[in-house]
Amino acid sequence: MSPLRRLFSTAALALAFTAGAHAQDKPSITVGISVGTAEKIFEVVQKVAARDGLQIKLVKFNDYQLPNAALNAGDLDANAFQHKPFLDNQIKARGFDIVPVGLTVTAPLGFYSRKIKSLDQLPEGASVGIQNDPSNGNRALRLLAAYKLITLKPEAEQKNNATPLDVVSNPRKLKLVALDAAQLPRSLDDLTAASINNDYAEQAGLVPARDAIGREAADGPYANLIAVRTKDRDQPWVKKLVSAYQSPEVRAYIEKEFKGSLVPAF
Repeated sequence: MSPLRRLFSTAALALAFTAGAHAQDKPSITVGISVGTAEKIFEVVQKVAARDGLQIKLVKFNDYQLPNAALNAGDLDANAFQHKPFLDNQIKARGFDIVPVGLTVTAPLGFYSRKIKSLDQLPEGASVGIQNDPSNGNRALRLLAAYKLITLKPEAEQKNNATPLDVVSNPRKLKLVALDAAQLPRSLDDLTAASINNDYAEQAGLVPARDAIGREAADGPYANLIAVRTKDRDQPWVKKLVSAYQSPEVRAYIEKEFKGSLVPAF
């Protein structure tokens, strides 16, 4: 073999080795999810992924603030618990190097109450609980605005970043009480109504499609997603994970099991 051909051969081997190092088809990955409905769905996802040679280990979180930090730190390979506005806010606030790679479900946000049957029945001066994180607090305020109970600054509506400071009209003088998302179900006795995320609602024995006194439209902008570190987005196991979640088996399970409380977003 000539020196020149030997040089090209060595270079080709080096490139092949590098490509193999960057394209890791892992046999097993760890995925962070929130407790509740995601656990049930991922039981089906795990079975579908296993047929494609991918084992999925689950880590369950009660706090929405933790899964992205764990993913960014390398303690997880992926997570599946959030919508894009929430991820965008976390990236902006904490500098995470994380990207979405596939949609999962839409969980229409709802208000719940032990005192009234509809958001339209909110009395003057009612105490209304909303989430204290920027993304879900924005959703709660936008839902109140959709029911014409408050009016928000137009720029806050457009940018999906409304806070109580963006309320420009509140004719019923509602008292907006910002609390941690996990605390809202436990505060229902003290509030006239509260915005509660689906996972926390179900943990409290509430059925979103039945018990919510006001809900987002199912085709809203808050579809949940699977996220990975940016450096992993093109790994073969990512495609297998997304394909397993977006399989016909998982779609059929979601539609049968949740009857509109959760809606496939894929």
